[in-house]
Amino acid sequence: MTEVPHWLDRLAANAPTTPVPARLRPPARGGRKAAVLALFGDGPYGTDVLLIQRSLRGRRHPGQPAFPGGGVDPGDDGPVGAALREAEEETGLNPRGVTVLGTMPELYLSHSDNRVTPVLGWWHDPSAVHAASPDEVDSVERVPVGELTDPANRLMLRWRADLAGPAFRVRGMLVWGFTAAVLDGLLRDGGLEQPWDRGRIEEIPPEVLNAGPRLTPPAPAAS
Repeated sequence: MTEVPHWLDRLAANAPTTPVPARLRPPARGGRKAAVLALFGDGPYGTDVLLIQRSLRGRRHPGQPAFPGGGVDPGDDGPVGAALREAEEETGLNPRGVTVLGTMPELYLSHSDNRVTPVLGWWHDPSAVHAASPDEVDSVERVPVGELTDPANRLMLRWRADLAGPAFRVRGMLVWGFTAAVLDGLLRDGGLEQPWDRGRIEEIPPEVLNAGPRLTPPAPAAS
């Protein structure tokens, strides 16, 4: 069993009070409850985070890298249960090897009407992972945090003439949208972010635009 890094402990302690921008605040009622698992662990190349590459055949954000996660079901006992269940279904991980450190405030995604709770976890006893649900997931990656913080792997991605958001090129994946925005916030708030060129703006590739039937602007992370 490995110890939780100090930066992650501190991040989890401050997570409940992380400010949420006005446009991401949940409405008084409505919205589908959902959760994602931001799972960090001690990997072969240092601390890493678990990401999936969604299947092009999937109904949710086809082809897009993401945290494991999905909707909260009645038997889930809330967002923590949902995040762990979805991660097990999508990657085959053993939830008993995960220490849940806490949850971040809900982020409301108006384009999908989802109220998403990011769940922070530490993988104290990692298990083998794979694309356990081929109709939903093409691949599973443990992405080293050092690669995410490397300025050479960071860019701003423009998906509309007047809108751009943070993105990462890691492990052959272009991580963008909601997942990249949450990662950007976690790295910043965890004190891990290195100076990088936010003036490096690239257009979203055509293959990403054509990956699925819908393309909606990624939401920024809470800051």
